[in-house]
Amino acid sequence: MSSPMPDGSMLTRSEFGLQTFLKREWPYLLMVALALFGIAYTSVSRSPMTLYWIVLAPFIGIICVITRWRDLDTRDERLRLIWTQALHWAAVLVAMHLMFVSDVASMMNADAGALAVLILLALGTFTAGVHIWAWRICLVGLILGIGVPGIAWLEQSAFLLLLAVLVLIALAAPLVWSMRQRRHELG
Repeated sequence: MSSPMPDGSMLTRSEFGLQTFLKREWPYLLMVALALFGIAYTSVSRSPMTLYWIVLAPFIGIICVITRWRDLDTRDERLRLIWTQALHWAAVLVAMHLMFVSDVASMMNADAGALAVLILLALGTFTAGVHIWAWRICLVGLILGIGVPGIAWLEQSAFLLLLAVLVLIALAAPLVWSMRQRRHELG
């Protein structure tokens, strides 16, 4: 089955599939997954992963360069892209380093430090996307930024959510038990 495109060409159904989507969007999905993994691991281990964040920031910078590379025609444009992204991500790395300096790090727990680094990554990713006119990278930055209050809320309300689930189970268990008893008596 095929669908018409605005230019008159036809797209087959397989070109809309999950495999095509993953092939096209994998760098952006990987950026989000790696950042969220870092936050989750930090939350569980209760220790900041300094080296992880220091490696992740330039990795995102490399993805930014790769994203725009094919759209640039001249060597000068490509060199400018590399230099601006290198300077941009170096600034993000310096800000991260300042977060992990012992005096600053001692003022926050591991969770707060991880969330602060995620804010830096979100801001760095969003502004990198703006500078290179890449909406998908801006979207990754927005997702990371929105993730900060979401993660903080989940951490604060994890006990409350667990309690709510236990209450629901406690309310549902007698109902399920009585329904099973009635079926057994009737059956």
